[in-house]
Amino acid sequence: MTDTYHTIIRHYEDCLGKFGDSHRGVDWPNEADAATRYQVMLGLIKPSATEQTLLDFGCGASHLYQYMLEHNVTGLRYAGLDASSAFCDLSARKYPQNPYLCVDVLCEPERVGEFDYIVMNGVFTEKRGLSFDDMFDYFKEVLRIVFRKARRGIAFNVMSKQVDWERADLFHLPISSLTDFLAKELSRHYVVRNDYGLYEYTTYVHKEHS
Repeated sequence: MTDTYHTIIRHYEDCLGKFGDSHRGVDWPNEADAATRYQVMLGLIKPSATEQTLLDFGCGASHLYQYMLEHNVTGLRYAGLDASSAFCDLSARKYPQNPYLCVDVLCEPERVGEFDYIVMNGVFTEKRGLSFDDMFDYFKEVLRIVFRKARRGIAFNVMSKQVDWERADLFHLPISSLTDFLAKELSRHYVVRNDYGLYEYTTYVHKEHS
């Protein structure tokens, strides 16, 4: 596929340049809603007696990790990944104890190792100038790669179609289109969450039933 998705990456870098290390710097308009998203993303994780690994794919400024620290989330070994060197450098300065990988997964999928869980918060909510079809193709190709890297499951969010009006720069994905793709190509073991009060939904995709 073409590299038109790079316009999305550049958009987030522009937000960081304008608003700095804040919720607006990763283009979330509301800080409380951003925190809700972090809580929902972590809802993917199933309890375990041993430490599990978590990849924050599209980690931005590592606000998910900040949320984990503030809410005493334990039992997870965090790593971050972002296609933007600006965000990777920022996160590495903030949290040098964490591993960070600056990589475009479509170009170098072999550089990404395996993790128990992979969360993708905000990676697919904006399509900017991409057509719906181009964004859907990008979405599917990234998920095909990422799901192979997860030992237990992945989580991601997209904008809902059940809204009063749609924004042309956002990715409003019909649930039926999503579930058809998941069942055919990834897994039949998925949960669609539309219960947290935002105009989006989050999907958990598990490797096996549990």
